[in-house]
Amino acid sequence: MICSKCSKEFAAELPQSINVSDNPELKEAVMDGSFFVATCPECGAPSLKTGNFVYHDPVERLLLVLSDAPISSPGLEGYTCRRVSDVGSLIEKVKIFNAGLDDVVMELCKYVTLMELGKDERLKFLRTEGADSEIVLTYPENGQMQMIAVGSNVYSDCEGIVSRNPVIREKSAGLALIDGDWISQFLK
Repeated sequence: MICSKCSKEFAAELPQSINVSDNPELKEAVMDGSFFVATCPECGAPSLKTGNFVYHDPVERLLLVLSDAPISSPGLEGYTCRRVSDVGSLIEKVKIFNAGLDDVVMELCKYVTLMELGKDERLKFLRTEGADSEIVLTYPENGQMQMIAVGSNVYSDCEGIVSRNPVIREKSAGLALIDGDWISQFLK
């Protein structure tokens, strides 16, 4: 890896895969992003580790594949399998599933929220909070991250829409890349 600040080369690679059942501490490191950061031993600057990567959580029956190239796979029986194209999306998926939510429903929820806001941004799931399990989403605006809370009723409404449209669930099978562009194909 080459430091983005001082240009010194140092050894820091993203592992090909992790199993968070074998290493539960890695799940938190993935969710807070520290797993993907390498520190330059020369100047101390942080750099993002890149490469293809597989996140496996057998307890949650979740398999996430970080790859910028399309991958065709029927998935694993009984698993939710997803392809993501960047580290931020992988972190978001882990957070969504860790919160007990469905990423397909969440993408619809984000789409509906964007339509209501009248914004053309990419929302990211951050967390649920409060007694009513409000969904906190983030987006960049004017160089700063903004947060918006969405009521759990929006998620419930989106869950109903997905359940009434089986083609959405069918298209999410296998190693699908589920994001805003993917959900928008069903809403035209």
